[in-house]
Amino acid sequence: MAYAREHGVAVDVCGKLIVAVSPGELPGLRQLAARSKANGVPARMVGPQEARELEPHVACLQALHVESTASVDFPGVCEHIVKELTAAGADLRLGCPVLGIRRRSGRIEVAIPGSIVRADRLVNCAGLHADRVALLAGLRPPVQIVPFRGEYYQLRHHAEHLVRHLVYPVPDPDLPFLGVHLTRMLDGTVHAGPNAVLALSREGYRWRDICVRDLAAAACYPGLWHLAQRYPSTAIDEVARSLSRRRFAASLARLVPAIGTEDIIPAGSGVRAQALRPDGTLVDDFLYVRAPGQVHVLNAPSPAATASLEIARHIADQVLED
Repeated sequence: MAYAREHGVAVDVCGKLIVAVSPGELPGLRQLAARSKANGVPARMVGPQEARELEPHVACLQALHVESTASVDFPGVCEHIVKELTAAGADLRLGCPVLGIRRRSGRIEVAIPGSIVRADRLVNCAGLHADRVALLAGLRPPVQIVPFRGEYYQLRHHAEHLVRHLVYPVPDPDLPFLGVHLTRMLDGTVHAGPNAVLALSREGYRWRDICVRDLAAAACYPGLWHLAQRYPSTAIDEVARSLSRRRFAASLARLVPAIGTEDIIPAGSGVRAQALRPDGTLVDDFLYVRAPGQVHVLNAPSPAATASLEIARHIADQVLED
């Protein structure tokens, strides 16, 4: 947030409500409050009346109000980072596939269409293809990237007043994903989601986006089958919600009961680069694999964008330690 403000990038400190809508969610909410306090995050527990003063249409037994939560124009942040890199002499090549990687004469050579890039150090932050880049570099990654598509809806203009802040559910530690939530954007629109369904391609932003290679790689990976066996009902629910606007709206109505099917319209989707272990365990923390002169970032979960500058410092420290 400090970087955005320094460079004139739009920031809105709107705050967030994490709401418990059933008695079973209260222990998890209290645990989040304890973690907030331990980490110095300004947050406080509020009752249903105070929660409705903040969010008049929210439903809850209790809520955690995180006052410092903000929305930022992240494309604007990226544009300023590009300007700084370019000014420092960086050679940015976008949309450029990596064809091969090898060590030669103490340096690292990266083959790209039409040329070879030589460097002293390699940092792999390839997201959906990070495990494949690591394989090209001669490593055996301990995980495989399995793509999960997160689909979003958006509140219609007439319903945007129903959400003032960010409204999140209490995460269930027994489930692999957070669940749908409501986010007020900088332009006043309100995005709702995401759900989480297996993408049929690593670039599968729609159901019809299918890549046989990617689908075969996922289907042949034992970790995916172990994950499916562990959460069969969750997988079915996510697919059903993907195919039914009514189900999606019902999930949102747990948090804000006034939201109905007629209040939402489809919005964009994203694909989450989920690192999965062979035993079906989801990697829920940052995962780095190192080799001489190389750092491979194989998992960067949320809040990777929020913490991107700190993550970059951590990676840079690892590169310099080598």
